[in-house]
Amino acid sequence: MSGSVVTVGLGASAADWLALLKPRVLTLVVFTGAVGLIIAPQPINPILAAVAIFCITVAAGAAGAINMWYDRDIDAIMARTSTRPIPAGRISPDSGLAFGVVLAILSVLVMGLATNWVAAFILAVSIAFYVFIYTIWLKRLTPQNIVIGGAAGAFPPVIGWAAVTGSVSLLPVLLFAIIFFWTPPHFWSLSLYASGDYERAGVPMLPVVKGARHTRIAIMVYTLLLVLVTLAPYALGLMGPVYGASALLLGLGFLVYSWRVLNDAQDRLGNSLNRNAPARAAFRYSILYLFLLFGACAVDRLI
Repeated sequence: MSGSVVTVGLGASAADWLALLKPRVLTLVVFTGAVGLIIAPQPINPILAAVAIFCITVAAGAAGAINMWYDRDIDAIMARTSTRPIPAGRISPDSGLAFGVVLAILSVLVMGLATNWVAAFILAVSIAFYVFIYTIWLKRLTPQNIVIGGAAGAFPPVIGWAAVTGSVSLLPVLLFAIIFFWTPPHFWSLSLYASGDYERAGVPMLPVVKGARHTRIAIMVYTLLLVLVTLAPYALGLMGPVYGASALLLGLGFLVYSWRVLNDAQDRLGNSLNRNAPARAAFRYSILYLFLLFGACAVDRLI
């Protein structure tokens, strides 16, 4: 017992504490939040902009840490998460929870004091949504967990906009909708080739509950909806031709990848004959897609 205490208390490195924040996920969060700042209709002091982005980053990381605390039981079962700091025993559950809660509170307070309390309130809502609605309520309850829970990751551009303006308008709401509709095809592509992990852990992801074929159809449907939503800012005159052309071309690319997923060869049991190579490719493209789409949004506004 004493040896395990030493491992938990003293064996954690800075990298372990950083891992609690889910740094790979943070990249998209930071970028989309920064785009919200850039496209806002008025300037913001660069120092305040940096503070706002930092708060968004810390808040998202805090939510990730609390998620790892709550999901430590299923993380220990799944191969791709079993080495995370809490299930691996390098950080104790209580320490991980305290770390996340403290960072969450500090991020909201600093955002409110540095920018405005509208942005701080939306930031707090995004943390609460990810922790309570997605992690604690939906994730283990329904195969629609990603659809509804996807709202948690869609808040950053709204927060960035609100940090500048102190309000919310149609354009950031449309950016929210883009991420909301992007999330299902993004995560369902991942879940197609990680369904064994989810099944062992008892997480009702769509391929586990409805099967691979149903999931492939859902990916195609949501990709179509996503492309239509991405064209709305241009159609409504809120963004210019650089964004409009980029949204169309990137969307066509996403449709191609989703079509390949839909037509992935299967055996008589519904298993992919090529180990879900199209799903893996679609997952990778979806990440690049969101970066490029929001990058085009920022470029369009800057020029």
